[in-house]
Amino acid sequence: STLLAGCGKKKEAEKKEIPQETVEEPEEKEEVKEIVLQPKEPETEQIPEGMMKSYLTGEYVSPAIGQRRPVAVMLNNIQAAVPQAGIANAGVVYEAPVEGGITRLMGIFEDYDNLEKIGSVRSCRDYYIFYAMEFEAIYAHYGQAAYALPYLELPEVNNLSGLSGYGADVYYRTTDRVAPHNAYTSFAGLQKGIEINAYSQEYSPEYKGHFQFAWVGKEAAPAGGTPATLIKPHYSVNDPWFDYNAEDKLYYRSQQIDELTGSQLGYKNVILQYCPWENYDDNGYLNINVMAGGSGKYITEGQAIDITWKKDSEWEPTHYYDAGGNEITLNPGKTWICIIQDTNADQVEISGPEPAAPEAAENPDAAENPDAAQGTEAPAETPEDTGAAEVPAQ
Repeated sequence: STLLAGCGKKKEAEKKEIPQETVEEPEEKEEVKEIVLQPKEPETEQIPEGMMKSYLTGEYVSPAIGQRRPVAVMLNNIQAAVPQAGIANAGVVYEAPVEGGITRLMGIFEDYDNLEKIGSVRSCRDYYIFYAMEFEAIYAHYGQAAYALPYLELPEVNNLSGLSGYGADVYYRTTDRVAPHNAYTSFAGLQKGIEINAYSQEYSPEYKGHFQFAWVGKEAAPAGGTPATLIKPHYSVNDPWFDYNAEDKLYYRSQQIDELTGSQLGYKNVILQYCPWENYDDNGYLNINVMAGGSGKYITEGQAIDITWKKDSEWEPTHYYDAGGNEITLNPGKTWICIIQDTNADQVEISGPEPAAPEAAENPDAAENPDAAQGTEAPAETPEDTGAAEVPAQ
């Protein structure tokens, strides 16, 4: 019995269940969404190291160019004097009428170190002096009208005249054209004249620039504009115009190339500035009022807006304002400014493509013609039915 009892205990021990090891299932983790922080828009334009924004174009230039006072050169613009040489280097070009209905140009240059030929150079008119001084430019001209002489003698006006005793050091004449259309200057000549006159080539500490420019790479069309792909100022002589190229977003000046490059002149911005005026005398010399203020147009990126302009003093920059009274912001690039007599403002033409027509409905006839909705074809109208004459394509 003892043996039996022992065997029973052994069997009980064998029957005793061994606890199974349990494996805990991992808890499901909540999905963590990665938050990507967008970089903050910088408060100021990030100008590349070693560069600065040009006062003339708003583009990035080296300080050796951008911190040097520009030169404003009077340029001939009649048929016997085109194409002009070196004009493509001008960051800003002014065009204004002079006597006889012709226009004269003034190119404002800061980057001209490589130019051995600039011109041809012509004589001064008083209103050009005021435009040149808006940029603190050194003013280069070959002669002047009598009405400009009192201003040229002012200490504020640093000018280089071809009729001065040092004129031959600044200007030279070519043999391919007849006088007075053959006077030219160069970088070396201009620098020589500046040296002779001991003119400073540094901006004054107070100078803050002329235009407001958008950031480079942030160009945009002005808000509330109208299409402007063709601009016709309708100057009476030559009747030039500007065509917009949507690919490079430049306005190309008709009839105008640079003699040195052979390329047509293109501009990012075009400003039309309508100015009051009167005649000085019976010889046709114009007294264009640079101080009165007035209206105009700002054109860029294929769009035009109405603007107004005013000038704080004879030597201060002209400011341009949109319809809301805000000073306009120009897109970085070259600018052409057309000074237009206000009595000719209504002759200016600015045009562009009309907005695209809305897409037609799937069955436009159904709305206008019940018969068409029922599958009955309506008879086509003819000019005889409507009494309308057929209009040829434009």
